[in-house]
Amino acid sequence: MSKTRAYIYITTAMVIWATSFLVTQEALKAFTPVMTVTMRIGLATLILLVVGLATGNLQRLESRRDALTLLCAGFCQPFCYFVCEAYGLSMMNAAVASVILSTIPLFSPLLAYFIIGERVSWYNLAGIVVSFVGVAMVVMEGQHLAVEPMGLAVLMLAVLSAVMYTIFLKQVPVKYSSTTTIFYVHLSSMIFFLPTFFIVDGGRLGDIEFSWRAFGYVVLLAALASVLGYVLFCKVIRVIGVTKSNAFNNIQPAITALAVWLIFGERLAWSRMAGIVLVIAGLFVSQMQVKAGQGDRPAGEKERHNQ
Repeated sequence: MSKTRAYIYITTAMVIWATSFLVTQEALKAFTPVMTVTMRIGLATLILLVVGLATGNLQRLESRRDALTLLCAGFCQPFCYFVCEAYGLSMMNAAVASVILSTIPLFSPLLAYFIIGERVSWYNLAGIVVSFVGVAMVVMEGQHLAVEPMGLAVLMLAVLSAVMYTIFLKQVPVKYSSTTTIFYVHLSSMIFFLPTFFIVDGGRLGDIEFSWRAFGYVVLLAALASVLGYVLFCKVIRVIGVTKSNAFNNIQPAITALAVWLIFGERLAWSRMAGIVLVIAGLFVSQMQVKAGQGDRPAGEKERHNQ
C-alpha cells in the first residue's frame, strides 16, 4: 500500500470515529453504555464473519502466539479502552477527559520504542506536542481544569490500553488480512464484554425499554466505526507505524467540533478555530519524513509490502 493511500484510509477512519460520538449519544438515550458497546462489538464481529466468509478473506490462525497477540489486542481495545473511557467520563468533565485521552500520541513513541523498537524523530514528537496543544484549545474553551483523581487514573488506563492495542496490532503477522485481524480482535474482546455486560446490566435488563431506532444507531456504529474504521486503521498501522498512526487521534476532537458546527450550528469560537489549525499543523509536522535510517521502523526491520 502506498503512503498516500494509507493517509487517505486513516483520515477516513478518523472522520468515522469522530462523528461516531454523535451517533453514540443517540444510542445511549435507550441503552446503557456497557449494553451499547457490547451490542456494537458483537454485531461488528458478526458482520466481519459474514463478509470474511463471503469473500474468502477470513483466515485461520496458524499459531498459539498469534492467537495470544490478538487476544491481548482485543482485551486492550475495544474492551479495556471503552470500559475505562465510559467510567472516566462519568467522573469528570467531558472536555477535560478529551484532553487526557489526547495524550495517547504522546505516550505512543515512548512505549513503541521500548517494546518494539520503533524509532521516531524530533519532527514526530514536536508535531504531536503542537497537536496536543491544539486539542486543548478546541475542547477547553471556557472550561476549568478540574481533575478528579479516580477519573484521571481510569482515563490514563484507557490511554495505556489504546497505546498497547496499537503495539499488539503492529505485531500481528502481515500474512493475516486486516479483515481477519480485526475479526479476531473483536471476537477476543467479546470474551470480556459478555461477562461484564451480565455483571453490570444483567439485573436490570427488564427495566430497559428496547428501541428499534436506537438499535439502528448501534448497527450503524458497528458497521462504520467498529468494522470499516478498525479495518482501515489496521491496514495503515502496518505501513506508517504506531507513532504516526496514533498522531491522527488528535484530529478527532477537531472533526467533532466542525461536525457539531455544521450540523447543529453550534458556535465555533476563534480559540477553537485556532486550535483546529494547530491540530492540523501539528499532524503535518508529525508525519514529516527524516533522513534515511532515521525512519519510524524498528532497527533492522525489512521493508514490508502490505496488500
